[in-house]
Order: sequence, then structure tokens, then C-alpha cells
Amino acid sequence: MASEEAPISGNREKIMPGQLEGKVAVITGGASGIGRGTVGVFAEEGAEVIAADIQDGKGPAIEKAYPGKVRYVHCDVTKEEDIARTIEIANAEFGRLDCVFNNAGSAASLEDVDKVTPAGFDQTMHLLVLPALLAIKYAVPIMKPQGGGSIISTSSICGIQAGWGPPLYSMAKAQLIHLTRVAALMLAPHSVRVNCICPGYIAAQSIGVGMGLSIEEADASLEKVAAVSRDFQPIPRAGRPVDIANGAVFLASDASTFITGQALAIDGGITLGSLDCSASLVEPVAKALGLGSDVLENLSMKR
Repeated sequence: MASEEAPISGNREKIMPGQLEGKVAVITGGASGIGRGTVGVFAEEGAEVIAADIQDGKGPAIEKAYPGKVRYVHCDVTKEEDIARTIEIANAEFGRLDCVFNNAGSAASLEDVDKVTPAGFDQTMHLLVLPALLAIKYAVPIMKPQGGGSIISTSSICGIQAGWGPPLYSMAKAQLIHLTRVAALMLAPHSVRVNCICPGYIAAQSIGVGMGLSIEEADASLEKVAAVSRDFQPIPRAGRPVDIANGAVFLASDASTFITGQALAIDGGITLGSLDCSASLVEPVAKALGLGSDVLENLSMKR
């Protein structure tokens, strides 16, 4: 059935095996959540992968899961030298760089718009926007001479619509979308494509961490997070890291060589609106007009 829930850590159905054969990718935030899921899918599709993160304790397990395909590298994306070193390691070890997936990040500042501080603003932009810009800076000189490449960033539905996240986080994700477009326009003549993915409600570590849980607590609560999402998005199942990974595979592959500057929403339709009349203006307006429950039920059946 369409509504049947797959496990959060469930197996991925291969669509076109080997789509990334011979390609080299750097994935930041690669030790957990969306990044970890994408590392695995890229490796399964044939890519050589640098999984970059600050969660060094998870590095050996990632390498062991994909021997000879994945190398873990410590990378704090708030440090320019770490980004430069990680990209250089990929190029030095594999002789090329086909894809950079700028995925690391979290909700750095949770202040309301009337309580934001310059420090919170700087912290958020330094974590969510600047690393993507710096990755472009260091990846492009490698990609241009080899004839092209794909740069992907994780934005969010928060960058498309207001109301899905904290103000500064949402602003940063919107900036990331526009950075994608600006860079795509400038780099298109060199066949370097720049796109971003806008996840919706994905059952990943970042949800819990953004609400104040520790990394360990967030990892342990994924199924609880997943169970909630069925009730408020059109596709009645939780979004999973593999859903984002599949989108990233497409954008990194040769199947998307005519696509650049795009913000791909992978959100289960959540930004489309609600099909439920009771969740819209219909119910309060009907009640204000003194209409009975039979009228409301009839309206609901006609949706």
C-alpha cells in the first residue's frame, strides 16, 4: 500500500545501478542523518566518497561499511582550512573531483525575529552559508580543467516558504538557494552545475538536535520523529535520508547534465498545502456562518 511505512534505516531500492561509477564525491556532514545516508547510496552507486564530518568516533564504522569506497576525513566546515584540505585530499587521492555535497549544518540560532542578535546572525550564516561558498571556491579550480562537475547544497523548505523554521535558519537557507543560482549562472560555461535540495520533514538526527537533544538522544528518537510526520504532509510516511540521497544521486549523475541553478524540494508535498478541509479556512468560515456539521462533512467529501 502507498501509505505503508518503510523503516527509517530501511533498504534502498536501486533505480539505475552504477549511476556514479567512476565519480569522486565529497559529502560534508557525512557521519549521520542525511549525509550518512547519502554516503552509503553514493558508494552503492559506484562513487569513491570522502565522508567529511566532526564526529570522528563514527568514522571507522563508515569506512568499514564500504571498504575501499569511502574514506572518513575530519572536517569542521566553519574552518576554511578544513574545507580546503578535505577537497584537496579527494583530488590527491582519487585524481579528480566530480561532486561536492554541502550538507553539514544545523539550526545554530533559534531566536525569534524580534530577539535576534548580531552574534546569532553571524553564527548562523557562518555555519549554513559560508561553508557552501568556500566549498565552491575550492572545488571549482579542480572541476573546470576536468570539464565540469556537480555542486549540491542542502537548503530546506524553510528557504522556500516562511513558517517552517527559526527566522535566521530560514534566512540562511534562502540565501543558500540564491547562492546556488548565482554560482550556477557563473559556472555554467564551464559545465560546473550548481543545484540545491530543499528537504522537508526528514526523520534524521538534525530534527532532534535542532530541538536541543544531544546527538545520541536524537539518534535514538528517529522512529518517534518519523511517526509524527504522517499526520501533516500529503504523502503519509516519514521522509528518510535515503529520499534526499536519491535526489543527490540524480543531481550528481550524468542524467542531470542539463540541470543547473535549481532548488529541488523533496518534502512529501508538504509545501503544496493541505488536502484536509478541517486544516484550512473552510471549517472556521463555515462555523462563523452557522453551518452545521452535515455541511462540513459534505464539503470534506468533495475535496
